[in-house]
Amino acid sequence: MAKTIFTKIQELESLGRLSKHEQLVMGVINAIDDRIIRSGNQLPSVNRMIQELKFARNTIVKAYSDLKDRGIVEERKGQGFIIKSASTDQTVRVALLLYAFHPFQEIFYNTFRAGLGDNIQLDVFFHHNNLEVFENTLNNIKGRYGMYVVAPIENKKTKGMLLQIPQNKLLVVDRPLHMGSDYSFVVQEFEQPVYDALEELKDTIRKFRKMVLVFRSGSDFPMGILKAFRRFVADYKIKHEVVPDYIPASVESDTVYMTIGDTELWQILKDCVASKLVIGKDVGILSHNESPVKEIVCGGITTISTDFRQMAQCAAEFVLNRTFSQRVIPSILVRRNSL
Repeated sequence: MAKTIFTKIQELESLGRLSKHEQLVMGVINAIDDRIIRSGNQLPSVNRMIQELKFARNTIVKAYSDLKDRGIVEERKGQGFIIKSASTDQTVRVALLLYAFHPFQEIFYNTFRAGLGDNIQLDVFFHHNNLEVFENTLNNIKGRYGMYVVAPIENKKTKGMLLQIPQNKLLVVDRPLHMGSDYSFVVQEFEQPVYDALEELKDTIRKFRKMVLVFRSGSDFPMGILKAFRRFVADYKIKHEVVPDYIPASVESDTVYMTIGDTELWQILKDCVASKLVIGKDVGILSHNESPVKEIVCGGITTISTDFRQMAQCAAEFVLNRTFSQRVIPSILVRRNSL
């Protein structure tokens, strides 16, 4: 048994950026998660760890102390360190790393939290599409959780950061990221679904003078949406603009506005009301990402959105069952009064 624990610890050497302390803690947790050791089993002594791993005594003592603080092991007089009987269900601590607490990500979180049940600890972190924050957060949480569910940043450096997490403990959600055939994901696609939705709306869009996409460069807006918009307006010769921000009180009649962020959406709606422009007639509005309020506000807002509840349910199943999964949740067009 002890030899297998050493193997699980040594497997993590390839991650490179883990400290010896983190490597030992994660290795013991991996052994518990993989049912190699169970409640009541004795862990190797500090001296045995030194002999097998060549780690410093202080490193091993610190790691065992960390495992004690987490409630995973306990120290018994005359027996050494023992896996606690109540700790096996608690070893699966889940780290959820999202962009921000947008309404649609709140839907994801609530469904995911409910799907995990009461026996799993879930800690939520946000990177706000900031690569430095993303990297620092990963460095702070790696080795401390049994599972990692991450919405990645669209950046060439992101993959290398996520490769530091063992493949059986990582689930990529929301944004596609090519991590290799061994990594699990539950994501949505952007470019083709958005293009298909715009194509379905083309006859309605053509009734308006022009179409405006509000797209903030450098934000967490998916580039696939911009690519789809540019393809569509080129293919169907639609007069258009792409603007980085919507300027309050600048709403124009006979225009279709396509928004990704809700801040722009609410401002446009407010300006339409103030200018007595009829939404769906004088001004068309298309919004990305569904939320309950969009079903009812101003007679209903037309949306292009994936099913975040389904995405979250699939993510919860991955965490609970530890089964390999690669799924793309389809996006659909929901037509309402606004377009």
